[in-house]
Amino acid sequence: MQVGSTKFGDFELEVIDPVEDYMAQLKEVYDFEALKKFVNRKDFKMIYDAMHAVTGPYATRILVQELGAPASTVKDGVSSPDFNGGHPDPNLTYAKELVNIMWGADAPTFGAASDGDGDRNMILGNGFFATPSDSVAMIAANATCIPYFKNGLKGVARSMPTSAALDRVAKGLNLPYFETPTGWKFFCNLMDAGKCSICGEESFGTGGDHIREKDGLFAVLAWLSILASKNANVPEGGKLVGVKDVALEHWNKFGRNFFSRYDYEEVATDAANKVMAHVADVISKSPKGTKMGDFTLDFADNFEYVDPIDGSKASKQGLRFVFTDGSRIIFRLSGTGSSGATIRMYIEQYSNDPAKYEEDAQKALAPIIKLALETSQLPQLTGRDKPTVIT
Repeated sequence: MQVGSTKFGDFELEVIDPVEDYMAQLKEVYDFEALKKFVNRKDFKMIYDAMHAVTGPYATRILVQELGAPASTVKDGVSSPDFNGGHPDPNLTYAKELVNIMWGADAPTFGAASDGDGDRNMILGNGFFATPSDSVAMIAANATCIPYFKNGLKGVARSMPTSAALDRVAKGLNLPYFETPTGWKFFCNLMDAGKCSICGEESFGTGGDHIREKDGLFAVLAWLSILASKNANVPEGGKLVGVKDVALEHWNKFGRNFFSRYDYEEVATDAANKVMAHVADVISKSPKGTKMGDFTLDFADNFEYVDPIDGSKASKQGLRFVFTDGSRIIFRLSGTGSSGATIRMYIEQYSNDPAKYEEDAQKALAPIIKLALETSQLPQLTGRDKPTVIT
């Protein structure tokens, strides 16, 4: 059916094009002329993986038709009800084809992907993965290059399991910041009250108050804006500033929060509950100052949140160990039911040693990952010797 109005007896059906409405909204946020100029540099190449999901038509309209990128920029851009048999989750496991391209010979400068309904995103550079925790922090740190945020941010927010990288940006820029439970509704309250401009979750969701929702293409265009700004004075054929360069610049200013999430999917519900009960028991017996491996405990709890806007309270939002150096171990359980449960284990460690900034996260986190597994007894209680997905 074509865009427009159609009469059905006494009824009139209006068909709209959501891509055009979304495009109009984005033009109020971004400098499309600057983006077009950057995207059309002969020495710049990008790839966007729509994963046969909803953003294919949006990406084609925005990146190809509006910004002038080659049609080949959009990978798997034809939407499919079953995602062409794939798993439309933009992470290193399920977006493997994109990862192989970005780590291959003649890799593009910039790569990105979105999920099934287009609200989550993954950001990649040439041989480099920007974790969602780092991505939202780096977008916030460079937000003033985006016209919508040119006068600065009202505040920032992250979900509790997301790394504290965003907190460090907020402190450096003297911005209000909030740590919320997992769930976008908590961000919406803050945005509606004018207290938050940019927010994000480690589960690959990033958003702004332009639409008060997580928005995958918003994050992609935010990164394109950052790259366009960083390369504004780089002559054609010069060494382009890439995603990794932006990350290194950021870490040299704020330090690096090494972060990883281990997902153990389809764990037997009884076994999953035993893991969480054991962790809760350890927390109850671990006061401030407790030595755990090489780490000293600052506090351990089951996260609670009192909404600063409406006063509502959210309890039992995640079991966490927070250490004196800022490192954290967090356990959350989701999807309990007949098909099993997913245990999510989050591990974070902060470093301000430039010699370590380029270290592989799994290597840097190895001691605290070992501590997390020993503390939770997860392998013994579930029979799992490795997670289903590592991000």
